[in-house]
Amino acid sequence: MSAHAELDLDHIDAPRSGFLGAVQSVMDVINGVMAVGSSLAIACAGLVLTWEVVGRYFLGIASDWQDELSTFLLIGATFASAAWTQARRGHVGIDAMSMLLPKAVDNLRRRLADLLSCVFCAYFSMKCWQLLVEAWVDDQTTPSAWGAPLWVPYACMTFGMGLLAVQQALQVFAKK
Repeated sequence: MSAHAELDLDHIDAPRSGFLGAVQSVMDVINGVMAVGSSLAIACAGLVLTWEVVGRYFLGIASDWQDELSTFLLIGATFASAAWTQARRGHVGIDAMSMLLPKAVDNLRRRLADLLSCVFCAYFSMKCWQLLVEAWVDDQTTPSAWGAPLWVPYACMTFGMGLLAVQQALQVFAKK
């Protein structure tokens, strides 16, 4: 781990002691694995799309699997890395209010935003779980000739949003 990555852990807005600190430590490991996996998925999507251009335009090889595969890889990367990004407060936020509000009020505003986001992400994950089970049981596939299984992106969405909800819950309870 680089020195820069270690510095990132110093400003993560999450509990660092007690039971919640232990849960956050497990989340740090999971988030790290997901971040690396997401990086690899994005690189693979780039390679797949490059192959599509080379194969189609220079070699005359027509195929239809590249678009779906790259879409699945990018969906997986997006959802798998969401909790890692949240741990570092890397999602888009509007901090204009934090400069205007007293620190205690801003702290309450941030906790409330984290709590509402956590509830939304947990609900989203639950709904994705229902889609995942349905896609698995019914053996649903995409309508293309490749017929990729739909449980793959639904699983990425389910577990990615679940991890994001856990990370947000930890941040709600972090001492600030």
